[in-house]
Amino acid sequence: MLVPCTLPEIAARLGGVVRNDNGVIIRQVASLENAQSDQISFLVDRRYLPQLAKTRAGAVLVSPQYAESTSLPCIVTDNPYAYFARLVALLNAEEATPPGIDSAARVAEDAEIAPTASIGPYSSIGRGARIGDGVVIGAGCHIGDRCEIGAESRLFPNVVIYPGCKIGVGCIIHAGAVIGADGFGHASDAGHWVKIPHIGRVVVGDHVEIGANTTIDRGTLDDTVIENGVKLDNLIQIGHNCRIGADTVIAGCAGIAGSARIGRQCKIGGAAMILGHLEIADGVTISPGSMITRSITKTGTYTALMPFQPHANWLKTAAQLRHLESLARRVCELERQINELKESRP
Repeated sequence: MLVPCTLPEIAARLGGVVRNDNGVIIRQVASLENAQSDQISFLVDRRYLPQLAKTRAGAVLVSPQYAESTSLPCIVTDNPYAYFARLVALLNAEEATPPGIDSAARVAEDAEIAPTASIGPYSSIGRGARIGDGVVIGAGCHIGDRCEIGAESRLFPNVVIYPGCKIGVGCIIHAGAVIGADGFGHASDAGHWVKIPHIGRVVVGDHVEIGANTTIDRGTLDDTVIENGVKLDNLIQIGHNCRIGADTVIAGCAGIAGSARIGRQCKIGGAAMILGHLEIADGVTISPGSMITRSITKTGTYTALMPFQPHANWLKTAAQLRHLESLARRVCELERQINELKESRP
């Protein structure tokens, strides 16, 4: 549902300073390149100043350092990108989902469903589950026995929450996510594998977003914990007994092995892999595709990958890497001989 606004109306809701206002009505947000006269765009990097000069946008969001770079109506704000995110939500307010339980849903008799919650068709709610105020559960979701879903959380279609798991307030869980499946735990016995039952839970904090088809395993004995404000992209695997610190963001296809501890406000790039039982300090950034094999104790940016190159060259590089140990020994021996020669000189 689109909600047109003037710049003063936007600033009254979201803050910022209005400049050069000409009464323009803003109906949508768009890029500098494609914006039209009833749309607002934003500038976050000087590289896009040429686009700002040519844009047909009706208004722009700019930081104070670029406020003099345009004569267009604008809102000046310290963080135009975050402002843009809030403005998109303001202009594209979601229509409220009518409360109630669809006739095709199955709800256990002792489940507690808030009157303002919405349960979609073909969803199932297990015994002893508790669904909070304003919760929206999409079609085909399964909420296991004794689960708790906090107020104003939204589950898109076909989300599965295994028994006993807890979801906090204001969470968003996208289609196909699976929360609380058993972790990959097996004990070896005489050449065979014995499954280890997982009796922990997954506990998800408030205002967490979990992407489509992401999976979070329940703990073996203790809980797997996703702290407040964590944002998980699509197709992420989080193993049993992990703890993801508050406000950490993890991009798609990353894998976190069991019992890893990720600090607060970390940024983990797509397809990164973190081995089990490691600890990552607060504020760490891990580059996409990196394989982290040791704990990281200091804030910083860490990368563990080789730049791509033509395949024939890569084969040569790989062959040379296999000989690094012997090459290091030869270098040490040469250094020893050089030092002896220096010492023998008059």
